[in-house]
Amino acid sequence: MAGGCQVGREEKRGEATHLSRFNEGFCVRMWSGLSEADQLRNGRSSMRKLRRLIGQELGCAIVVAAVAAAAIAIVATGARTFSAQAHERTAGTRTFPLGVTAVPSPALLVLNKSESALVIVDAATLKPTGKIGTGPIPHEVAASTDGKLAFVTNYGQHQDGTTLSVIDLVAQKELHRVDLAPLRGPHGIVYFDGGVWFTAEGSKKIARYDPKTNSVDWTHDIGQERTHMLVVAPDGRTIYTTNVNSDSVTAVEKDAPGAGWSNTNIAVGKGPEGEDISPDGKELWVANSHDGTVSIIDTATKKVVQLIDVKTTFSNRLKFTVDGKRVLITDMGAGDLLVIEAASRKEVKRMHLGKSVEGVFVAPDGTRAFVAETAENQIAIVDLSTLEVTKTFTTGQEPDGMAWVK
Repeated sequence: MAGGCQVGREEKRGEATHLSRFNEGFCVRMWSGLSEADQLRNGRSSMRKLRRLIGQELGCAIVVAAVAAAAIAIVATGARTFSAQAHERTAGTRTFPLGVTAVPSPALLVLNKSESALVIVDAATLKPTGKIGTGPIPHEVAASTDGKLAFVTNYGQHQDGTTLSVIDLVAQKELHRVDLAPLRGPHGIVYFDGGVWFTAEGSKKIARYDPKTNSVDWTHDIGQERTHMLVVAPDGRTIYTTNVNSDSVTAVEKDAPGAGWSNTNIAVGKGPEGEDISPDGKELWVANSHDGTVSIIDTATKKVVQLIDVKTTFSNRLKFTVDGKRVLITDMGAGDLLVIEAASRKEVKRMHLGKSVEGVFVAPDGTRAFVAETAENQIAIVDLSTLEVTKTFTTGQEPDGMAWVK
């Protein structure tokens, strides 16, 4: 097309689709021909108008390149970027934003499992502001303390994933897809003391990723079946893993010299999954998914001091409230959120939220909890003073793991 918007055919390369060529300068000029009001009033309206102009003047069959160039033109002229939801290009299960907006503060990070995507949510407005593609079937996420990076375990379709996604939250793009092979089945993840600690379920190990060197610099054998989740003690000297099919928790303790690590396997209930350490570091609570119980471990003696029958159908995650007074347990089987008083070990409330309630995250200010109603494709907000659902919002398909950016 002489003098026109030259758009090559799209070429499929793996999961991503990209344009082979286009005349960017001409498309920018076409965008500039629209009025400023049209540019700023409504992204969708402006895109439709741009498509009509291109269709009338050039007969272009493909306008995706013009849309991308238009976004470039807006940034160049200082106009506001398009909303990430309205203007994004999707390739397979991965989604890439065209317009990049500033990361809100604070922000909630949510993983949409079936979309293989991380969503950034403004914690004040509860509006998604960005969506970034990850590796296949992500389950858990952690964020760096400076709020610049997020780290995602790509569990895989059959718990056979071998990658970790490192997300640049400022640029809103996947910075690295770290090859973890021969480690398989990465799942639980924690950011602590500058390192990213995660489980490798299929390899019966835990490992540490160093963001500075972009490499896995430490691995440790657990030797149990389905090492699923992990938490790190406040002093960083002990890591606790739940081993679902071994009905155990492993306490991995740093030796006195600080060089080696040793394991203590602790028998708990059937199918331990969710776990959390009390804010004072004295107790580890473990939700046993296969028998409806919670095991309470004294972290000083590494022994179970109490087994509570909480009557869950299939418990999934467990979190302490910020003040340590209550414990929240999601029951994936019943679709409930269970609230337990930590001191008395008694049930305070059982709230039915929907189908397949999975991830739970307590806001750092202690006022609310975010609960993923995964099968309902929405997240419920629970007021922790009234224990009532105040609102639900959506981020996409199958929300689950969550993290926080200050």
